[in-house]
Amino acid sequence: MALYSGSNSTKVMQQAVPNTLPLLPLVSVVVFPYNVASFSVHRKPNINLLNTNNLADNVICLAAQRDQQLDVISGLSDLYEIGVSGRVIHKMNLPDGTMQAAVQGLTRVKIKKIIAFEPHYMAEVSPARSNSAGEDTPQMHAKIVEALEKFEALVSLDQNYSQELVNVLKMNIKGPGRFADLLATYISLPFKTKAEILCELDSRKRLDFVIKLLDEEIARLTVDREVRARTQVAIEKSQREYLLRQQLKAIRSELGEEGGTEAEIERLQAKLEESKLPEHAHKECKAEIDRLGLISEASAEYNVVHTHIDWLLNLPWSTFTQDNLDLKRVRKILDKDHFGLDKVKDRIIEFLAVLKLKKELKGPILCLVGPPGVGKTSLGRSVARAMGRKFERISLGGLSDDSEIMGHRRTYVGAMPGRILQSLKKSGSGNPILMLDEIDKLGRDMRGDPGAALLEVLDPEQNHAFVDRYLDVPVDLSKVLFVCTANVLDTIPGPLRDRMEVIQLSGYTLEEKEQIARTYIIPRQVELAGLKPGKLKFPHATIREIVRGYTREAGLRNFERRVAAICRKVAIRVASGDVSADTMIEVSATDVESYLGQRLWLPEGPTRKPEIGVVTGLAWTSMGGDTLLIESARYKGTGQVKVTGSLGDVMKESVTTALSYVRSHAAEWNIDTEEFAKWDLHLHFPEGAVPKDGPSAGVTITTALISLFTGKPVRGDIAMTGEVTLRGKVLPVGGIKEKVLAAYRSGIKQVFLPRQNEKDLQDIPKEARKAVKITLTEDVSENVKAAMAGSKGPKRK
Repeated sequence: MALYSGSNSTKVMQQAVPNTLPLLPLVSVVVFPYNVASFSVHRKPNINLLNTNNLADNVICLAAQRDQQLDVISGLSDLYEIGVSGRVIHKMNLPDGTMQAAVQGLTRVKIKKIIAFEPHYMAEVSPARSNSAGEDTPQMHAKIVEALEKFEALVSLDQNYSQELVNVLKMNIKGPGRFADLLATYISLPFKTKAEILCELDSRKRLDFVIKLLDEEIARLTVDREVRARTQVAIEKSQREYLLRQQLKAIRSELGEEGGTEAEIERLQAKLEESKLPEHAHKECKAEIDRLGLISEASAEYNVVHTHIDWLLNLPWSTFTQDNLDLKRVRKILDKDHFGLDKVKDRIIEFLAVLKLKKELKGPILCLVGPPGVGKTSLGRSVARAMGRKFERISLGGLSDDSEIMGHRRTYVGAMPGRILQSLKKSGSGNPILMLDEIDKLGRDMRGDPGAALLEVLDPEQNHAFVDRYLDVPVDLSKVLFVCTANVLDTIPGPLRDRMEVIQLSGYTLEEKEQIARTYIIPRQVELAGLKPGKLKFPHATIREIVRGYTREAGLRNFERRVAAICRKVAIRVASGDVSADTMIEVSATDVESYLGQRLWLPEGPTRKPEIGVVTGLAWTSMGGDTLLIESARYKGTGQVKVTGSLGDVMKESVTTALSYVRSHAAEWNIDTEEFAKWDLHLHFPEGAVPKDGPSAGVTITTALISLFTGKPVRGDIAMTGEVTLRGKVLPVGGIKEKVLAAYRSGIKQVFLPRQNEKDLQDIPKEARKAVKITLTEDVSENVKAAMAGSKGPKRK
């Protein structure tokens, strides 16, 4: 509470202020000169001051504290620099250990330094002179009158102010500075604002500041009165919650802010009219907006409906990017980004050519199948850039919930659309390129089958009306270009595979890897390592050494890692100052081992001598083609057969078939049939931790068994593949290109393939066909005859 002090204290006010005063920090009230204020004292230093101070003689310093939550001040920065000298005119101890005190403000003082903290605060002060120039002018008198009138208006608006205060002010107009202090004492203002008024030493500025605060307070009270008037009718027919909402609405209206359910409904309706939604989506969205208007904003269902409306309004129903139909430019971009991959590039050019002529065409469903590291995923981005379309990637690896594709029903908490619509919204286009990455790694469990959910998405005859469970309205996906990627086709469900146009991507030859490394990988890794372009040289021999000695793979993923490792080690030399950043550094083939360590693969060539019962086969895995060694051994026994090497059922059947062929044709190979009952057989497929399956090792197993029983060694520089029948016929197998490339990488000199796979030879690169002799066979006897070193072939009757 604050009171005005009359003229009986004038003599006290004129007393000189000592240089050192006891300091009383205040957090609840600001004391102004010539005024009296009362307050409670809780903190120990302040209580100590009041208990030890001689009230009759001593003057204290009253200072406003900047942080009202601070219990103990640590320095001058915790206080406002301008305080007030004053006297304690009354104090009273309270039962709870606190005190009630009344003080009379004297003059403004500047707090220069805190010189003591115990048992109470002491401060060094100096007089703070107010700037009183121009106080006795007509303009200043007019401002005082204006301030008085505004205070009268404030009193008329707020019943908390007494009319008696106006009379007190009229009788105590003693200059603009003192009048401003008196107004600040009476007006209900924040503690910080009053402290700022106290710190203002210019009388004219202080009065202007108080007038501004009066204007703001009058405006606030005027708005409050209008709000109360507007909501008076609502009070009679609604509960307290409704009253508060109406007041909030009126306040927002006065502030010029949109808010409330009605304003939100209007905004959504306006957006609906602006959006070019299809008729069915427009109807559904309008019904949902009307429904939203009937739901309380506090209801949980409000957010569910509102989110559904937002999805309906924000999907790109009629927003499409313009396709780039300049076929030469598209081809140029594709060739610039990726080396080779001609089948994919040709298919994209075909699609754009037909689209250019027909103007309207459903997007194809492409599936790129190949080993890791051949550029399937990055190709999707390149296609999008070439066509001028937006690109979004959806990772399907390990996905086992069909709701991730079809969306969740809105009845569930946290429901949302499936990934297809999420990607469509994120792209902001109705005809983006959506890449469904790793589609061969879809899972399936009790929550559903994502593969089945994709049937509708990837069917050009159905996806023009794809219905997501969350959105519950048909969405046209026919203009979307879907590009799927997979390592193998076997794990993709048949119905889903039937809907896709499969394009096989094979591994790269050494020459192709070298070209890609020079054009793409090495410049990219040099830049990522922070080296200057063109200052790190990889000769042909170095690239070949890395490929052959450290990265036996179909793609180039590991190769890029090796190049990155070399670049980082060179970066260390440059960063440490061993070599200049402008120095040309050449990594020779002999330097590779110092950068990457010991060679992982032995040099190419006939690394294996002819052996009995050991034959090299060819396999096709998700990682590309590979060589597969098959070993056989026999020992005294009862004719039992043991196979090891983590084999699948089909491969085990191939062993049984091969053994049956050898036993039934034993005479042709001069094998005593009684031998089969005297010996136990053991066939082993090395790298036992790696699962193996498929029928393509039939001819290899047969050749190994015949070699074992005849005692004739098999050449170490050959490899073979093909399924064998009980009659010894060699049937076609898949992955011919990958298998031949694997043989090429491994230094194999001759490869035996089924005659019926002759059509696949055109896909094999020229350099591989030139380095590896390819022999086509129809009967397994042809394989055995050519494979056995020094063999004259089977003896036929």
